[in-house]
Amino acid sequence: MKKLSSRLYKGQSFMQNIPDYTVVDIETTSLDAGRGEILEISAVKVRGEKETGYFSELIKVNNEVGYFTTRLTGITDEMVRQEGKDLIQVLQAFQEFLGKDVIVGHNVNFDIDFLYDSMQENLNAYLTNDYIDTLRLSRKVLPTLSHHKLDDLIDYFHLTKRNEHRALNDCILTNQVYRRLAGYL
Repeated sequence: MKKLSSRLYKGQSFMQNIPDYTVVDIETTSLDAGRGEILEISAVKVRGEKETGYFSELIKVNNEVGYFTTRLTGITDEMVRQEGKDLIQVLQAFQEFLGKDVIVGHNVNFDIDFLYDSMQENLNAYLTNDYIDTLRLSRKVLPTLSHHKLDDLIDYFHLTKRNEHRALNDCILTNQVYRRLAGYL
């Protein structure tokens, strides 16, 4: 997938404590949005600060998953062959699940940029949802913390450490981090 545009219709970033939103995370075959493919999309819908719905799908990719990605996520080529779904179907289902919600995510521009480009290329649609980045938020409300990676924040807030780097698990942990960070606002 190549970057198609300057993402002219991308939503706006802001920092607020809001009760209703959807946490989003993806796993990809590469960190380069121009070369990588979306491998997994997950989301957790939150209403009144409570998790109310879950979305998680593996996607059939054109290339092999690769050693680095498998080591990081545990996702294998066999899993993708057996459980992976068509990208367009997953994007459509994700778009419906997300609706107009504000997106919350950690280093969320990475996820949004991949999704924006993929939705534009495959659905002729734009991802225009506004978003809150817990990475940016943590840098603002916890400026003395030396690192702001998701695992650092999990440790800081004494949350259950993640045993896998999978999108749905990361959404659940990001939501817990967001709820704690939002308390500082």
